[in-house]
Amino acid sequence: MSEILSSESVSIGALMDLSGQTAVVTGGAMGIGLGIVRRLHEAGANLVIADIDEGALGKAVAEFDDASRIRTVVADVGKPEDADAMVRAAVDAFGALDILVNNAGIYQGSMFLDTSLELAQRTLAVNLLGVMLCSQAAARQMIEQGRGGRIVTVNSVEAVNPSVLGLAHYGASKHGVAGLVKTMALELAPHGIAVNTVCPGGVRTPGLAPFLDEDAIVELEKRIPKGRIAVPDDIARVVLFLSSDLASYLTGTQIVVDGGQTLRGCAV
Repeated sequence: MSEILSSESVSIGALMDLSGQTAVVTGGAMGIGLGIVRRLHEAGANLVIADIDEGALGKAVAEFDDASRIRTVVADVGKPEDADAMVRAAVDAFGALDILVNNAGIYQGSMFLDTSLELAQRTLAVNLLGVMLCSQAAARQMIEQGRGGRIVTVNSVEAVNPSVLGLAHYGASKHGVAGLVKTMALELAPHGIAVNTVCPGGVRTPGLAPFLDEDAIVELEKRIPKGRIAVPDDIARVVLFLSSDLASYLTGTQIVVDGGQTLRGCAV
């Protein structure tokens, strides 16, 4: 009871303060990832932005007036050596790793009968195995540090709904992530590492453009109870929550952030 009373006395500001903590955000140079970087930076965290696009990394850092708490790593999450490099970058620059945000992913459409083995393997390598490899590297470091940590994975509503036409391989990768993180949560809980997932619906990012033009977005928004498609900051706010002590008693949780989209069964 004394612990409960003590925790209840902590202010809201302190619960959301990430000062002194270090986070790695994969796919953090643009879109949802950059939105997450902005919010974690605002909360005081040190950031390592990992992305496969070196040019985008430079542009991302340039938008911050104070980039002293930001480092970048060019990395492919599907390669174990790159996953290890992200963790080393965090430890070398800031002395520890406290938060991993698995955000990197690829989203390329192909009808089931036309999907090549190469596309399927690349999608699984990034979207599913990338989460596994980066989480393994981060968890090993967190366990060595002995003070726990948080792993937050940006998944998709495709993990809770049947995939839309032309995205069977993508949906398979996201369903795989949903299964993976449940066991991760169980195995890592004894080490004080919380593992949670955010499942966005459609989000206005550069990656959405090849699939939906503005007219299609307008039609989609008519079917979303909240009346609009998400922006990256909608997802970033939930990631910030899961990265903070506001979520201290959560693990194995999947939060759907889609404006009520799945309630009506409308998919992007």
